[in-house]
This record gives sequence, structure tokens and C-alpha cells, in this order.
Amino acid sequence: MHLRERISQINWFVFTSRAALGLIVGALVFYAVEPWLPWNNTARPRTVIVYGFSILGEVMTKGIFPAFQQEWQTRSGEHIEFIVSFAGSGTITNQIVLGVPAQVGILSTELDAKRLVQQNVLRADAWKTLPHNGTLNYTPFVILTRKNNPKQIHDFSDLTRDGIGIVHADPRTSGGALWGILAEYGSAKQLGASDAEAEKQLAGIWHNVVAQASSARGARTQFENGFGDALITYEQEAVYDLKRGKLNDEIIYPRSTIESEHTVVIVDRNIAPADRELVNAFVAFLWSDTAQKIFAEYGFRSVDAKWNTDFVPIEKPFRVSDMGGWDQAKREIVDALWKNKITAASPQ
Repeated sequence: MHLRERISQINWFVFTSRAALGLIVGALVFYAVEPWLPWNNTARPRTVIVYGFSILGEVMTKGIFPAFQQEWQTRSGEHIEFIVSFAGSGTITNQIVLGVPAQVGILSTELDAKRLVQQNVLRADAWKTLPHNGTLNYTPFVILTRKNNPKQIHDFSDLTRDGIGIVHADPRTSGGALWGILAEYGSAKQLGASDAEAEKQLAGIWHNVVAQASSARGARTQFENGFGDALITYEQEAVYDLKRGKLNDEIIYPRSTIESEHTVVIVDRNIAPADRELVNAFVAFLWSDTAQKIFAEYGFRSVDAKWNTDFVPIEKPFRVSDMGGWDQAKREIVDALWKNKITAASPQ
């Protein structure tokens, strides 16, 4: 049985039940030693195991991985392969906690990296030793509407009107959904609203949510299948589709919106000493000109401004640091307002 199939089984066990943890741990022990057992003489390419949040799938598999494979083969003469899994950021964080053999995680939010610290998977702030404090790229949150914008939606405030149906990722499993909540609340504050007015906007938007999915990619699929009048989502996928002439919707840029920042983590416990150089080289490659140019081509805004010349400017962009950082934003906005007040009063 190939390693890809084994990892798929592990993911299935993690997703279905925590009772599977014992099976996972046992399997991982076998997978760790099996290549060196005397009866296994089959030469196999070395692998890098990457888990990433949902919208990374296409840019990584079609752009980043092939580019690094070519660079590594040129450098070392060795062909390597990638084993990957993409899902909502909260889901892949849960999987890493429960023991899947991810060597590199690319998470939608730093909040998920902090959760890995709490679960003793990572050292505190380990990602901050990476370039740009571990931030790989970013993308502002936008609104997608139906072609020609029939409901005349021009900003987050319009999403509170009666008769508007909104598709949204689920904050319990999706990092993109958490970014959405911060955008919906924080945009009002950036435009001069009071705390009460910003809360009212957030509540009004969630009153109109008609469908949720476990990831940003899943929410996009729901919208494409005809649910709702508007989708709150990452700019990236829409821009990439627009470049290829495949966008059937309208991109609405709010006057103010949050720029999501995506965090890379290295899971040291899953890296054999012989693979350390390879994994470190791949992670370093993610911030190279080659990789950052690829991210921009696929609709992500680069941490290097020179690759961002083709993107629409945002009037009043903001970051989670403008809201006190993730710990404060999660406590005061996601938990105190969205979870304990808004959804408790009007459960979805």
C-alpha cells in the first residue's frame, strides 16, 4: 500500500472519530519505520508532506510544487514528490493535533498556529522565525454577487438589507470564515462606526446567512450551485478565475476590508533527520521570487509588493493587528459577539 493511501486512511479516521487516535498513532509508528525494514528494498522518491487550507489547492499543486521539484532536481539531482491534503484551516489543524504526518502546514490564520502551540505540537511562536514572521501571502475579503449585481450590493452594509441571501464558510471549521467575521465587523469601525453600529452590521449580515460550508472552497461551490445572492470570501479565487475568463459572477470590493494573512508552520516531530534539509529548503522556497510570483499569478497578494501591481487597490484595508491581534479579536469579536450573542440569539 502506498503512503498516499495510508495518509488518506488516517485523514478519514481523524475526521470521523477521535476514537481512531490509537489506530493513527500505531499506523504512524509503522510508517515511520517501514521504509527501513529489511524486507522493503523498493527504492521510492523522498516525499514532503504538506497540509494546507482549502483555497491553496490549485496554486500549490499546479504552481509551487512543480517549481520546487524542478529547482531541487537541478540542485541535487534528486526527484522528490509531494503528499498533500487541503481542507478548512480548522479541520487541518485538528488533523495535525491528532497525529497526521504533516511536515509543513499552511494555515489560514495565525490563530490555528497558536492552537498547535496549546496542544504541544509547536513551540510558542515558532513560525515567527520564518520570513515575514511566517506570513506566506495575503488576500483581502470581498463580496461575490450574481452577474450584473442584480441586488445592487456595493459594500458590507448592503448585506444587512432584507431579501439578501448570503453564503458563508463555517467559523467552526474554516479560517476564512473567521476572517470574514472580522471583515464584517471591522470594516464598519474603519469607516467611523461606533462599537454598537459595527455589532449591528455583523448581526445584520449573519441574520441573512442562508448557507454555510466547512471551508471557503466549499462555500464557493455552494454559491456556484445557486445558493444565495452574495458570497463573502477571499479575493484570490475570484481574481484567478477572472484572469482565466472563468468568472461568472461580479467581484465587489468593499470600501474597507480585512487582508487575511496566511501562516506557515513546520511540524518538527514529523521530520526525520535525513529529511530536514529537504523540508527546510522547501519552506525557504515559499518566499523566493519564483514562488511569490506564482502566488500572485494565482490571485494571492505577495508579501513582496513588486508582484502586486495588477491588483485592485482597497480604499481602507486593515489587518488583524489593527484589531488588537488574533487573541483579542477572537475573544472580543468572534466569541463574545458572533458566538455568544449573535448566533445564540439567532442560531444558524
